[in-house]
Amino acid sequence: MKKLLISTILSLGIAIPSVAAVVEPGDTLASNQNYTYWLLDAIKSMDPQINTDVEGSGIMRSLFEGLMNEDQVGALVPGVATGYELSDDKTTYTFKLRDNAKWSNGDPVTANDFVYAWKRLADPATASEYAWYIELMQVVNATEVIAGEKPVDELGVRAVDDQTFEVKITAPLPYFPSMTTHASVFPVNQTVVEANGDKWTEAGTLVGNGAYVLKEHILGEKVVMERNPLYWDDANTIIQTATALTINDNDAALTRYLAGELDRVQIPAGQYPRLKEEYPNEAISVPQSCSYIYMFNLDKEKGPAALQDVNVRRALSYAVDRGIIVNNILQGGQSESYNWTHHATAGFEMPEIDYASWSQEERTAKAKELLAAAGYGPDNPLKLTLNYNTSESHKKIAIAVQQFWKGVGVEMTPNNMEWKVHTDKMQNQDFEVARYAWCGDYNEASTYLDLFTSYSGHNNGKFFNDRFDEVMKESKTAENPAPLYKEAEQILAENMPFAPIYQYTKVEMVKPDMRGMSLNNLMQNWYLKDMYRVAN
Repeated sequence: MKKLLISTILSLGIAIPSVAAVVEPGDTLASNQNYTYWLLDAIKSMDPQINTDVEGSGIMRSLFEGLMNEDQVGALVPGVATGYELSDDKTTYTFKLRDNAKWSNGDPVTANDFVYAWKRLADPATASEYAWYIELMQVVNATEVIAGEKPVDELGVRAVDDQTFEVKITAPLPYFPSMTTHASVFPVNQTVVEANGDKWTEAGTLVGNGAYVLKEHILGEKVVMERNPLYWDDANTIIQTATALTINDNDAALTRYLAGELDRVQIPAGQYPRLKEEYPNEAISVPQSCSYIYMFNLDKEKGPAALQDVNVRRALSYAVDRGIIVNNILQGGQSESYNWTHHATAGFEMPEIDYASWSQEERTAKAKELLAAAGYGPDNPLKLTLNYNTSESHKKIAIAVQQFWKGVGVEMTPNNMEWKVHTDKMQNQDFEVARYAWCGDYNEASTYLDLFTSYSGHNNGKFFNDRFDEVMKESKTAENPAPLYKEAEQILAENMPFAPIYQYTKVEMVKPDMRGMSLNNLMQNWYLKDMYRVAN
């Protein structure tokens, strides 16, 4: 009801109050309002149009602010926009911007800043891996602009005046407002970007419009953010300083948490049951919209020839014992996965995927049969290399899958590398099999399924299927896209461009004096401006 009410009010163009750090009744603020948390990997870029990482997106939401934000349960609330109007044909959105929004250098935030950022995202010269996102938003001419077939100025966005930003889309898209919460469509300051080139994101140079400013960034070591006194809602912002420490060893990060050096850390694989018993007020496991897979490289020139055979791909997927991974290795409430879209996604109807109902013995037997038919077995093993980024849980899963695959006639060599190298290799199809995970950009199934379209910027395995593309295009104008999403999932299950492994929960240690961390938001999108510490 709350979501419906907010959506109705916004569609009527009526302003509603923004949700900031609302101190709950009975909470007494601590004198210490600093926050230190853990990052597994270095943040590759502080540029909203360039960043592709989940961890980076959390920082983007602190340094910048888009049209809309999310509240503690994932419902839409105003950001820079106080609300919007929707045309009768549902293809024109007119966002009204607040007149007291400022950049951290004192410049006013205007509709032109959004026009510039959205055009910059679509511009081929930017070479953004997320350019496809604005195409998924169905912004008029986005496809042609991204392809270089039309000039950037023909993108369907314009500034009606300083406080009015208009977007035209090609067909009604009910979840369009939710898509504006994504970091790739956050505004950037044109003057600062063009004056400083690639260096505009450095600490001391970066100008944002978020609740925090970047004070320090040592790549692979730490990110320090401090409150932005020019943020329009600074009066309701409580955390003073936030420090993100990059620690590649999850066990070492947990040790530092227990020593009091961190306020939030991911729980290493297999340790949740023990920690929940020892620290019942700190160990948490909540649903998170992410899916973990092993992606196959289907590029005909760069990928292994064996993976062109769909039966080989099916065999590799069937042989993975997801129950062991979820129940014996991870032990954090994760669920076995036999499809792509996270099962808790709003409105998603899980299709019937045949091998999901088989026993593991049946799956393993079928895997051996399919590999033997393809000419592989103990006497002639299929040899593959698996790339994965540094993480103890990724390593444990890789070792387990290595054994699962060995049992069906596959020799797999795990290949560990740091995050930036791993993602660069995936973008360039320089891999055979790669550990991959996708976290939803918004709470709707298309955020997953669009990734495997031919026009996706993240279809790193180069899976191409004409019917899949048709289904996803049809879904954009369907009154009820659920049946089409089911068909899309069936196509993926039949073609197996990846081996699904598990679906996430957020399994963490969080200091009991922290509040406002959005733990009930399926997307697990958190906003530093909403957080605060209570007195013990």
